[in-house]
Amino acid sequence: MDEKSLMGSSEETQEPWAVCLDNTFHLARQMHTRQCRIYSVGLGSGDKHFEEEMARAGCEVHYFDPSVKEAHVLKREGYWHHRISIDWRDPNPAIAAHRQPITTKKLGVIMNEFGHRKIDVLKADLESAEWKILENLILENVIEEIGQLVFAIHLHWPGFEVSGGDNDVVRYWYSLLKELELTGFKLFCSYKNVNKPQIFLQKQAFNASSSYILSWVNTQWGQH
Repeated sequence: MDEKSLMGSSEETQEPWAVCLDNTFHLARQMHTRQCRIYSVGLGSGDKHFEEEMARAGCEVHYFDPSVKEAHVLKREGYWHHRISIDWRDPNPAIAAHRQPITTKKLGVIMNEFGHRKIDVLKADLESAEWKILENLILENVIEEIGQLVFAIHLHWPGFEVSGGDNDVVRYWYSLLKELELTGFKLFCSYKNVNKPQIFLQKQAFNASSSYILSWVNTQWGQH
């Protein structure tokens, strides 16, 4: 399976965000015909080299981050920034009324509002919230409308909105990864960030990392 790693320019992280360019899954063709759509979800950290490169390669890129200054801004042709916070729950109206100017929405809601039926690549770096976002995508069947996932996975602390002890957290993580597999997603790239602490669930773990970047491709995408 062909893959392409787009390296961030930060010397501190040097994290590769790999996408699969195997012709079976159409991403390369979508890029060539300028019909590729990327969603990138972040929290204001890290460089935007991946997003910029994918926009230059012919993709329509939407970057969602509650810290950006304007509600919607076109950074350059095909590359948008949106001041939207991605959540896995419907926002509480009482809280939302006091949270201006930040808008909080689930990813499926955003897709509907933007008129986007499918996403070719979803990139996420959410400092542990990625697990709950992934759960929401699976539960609401949004995952089936995504061609590839490129997620920063954090393992350094347990219990982010998950009750129980360490065993319960690991079972929860495993259940989500297993559900991805059952849905047709295949892991094709795993990157361990050696610059991160060697911590797993708040415990030192030799030859481990508190952060990984995992890339999956939807093997059913060619049948859509």
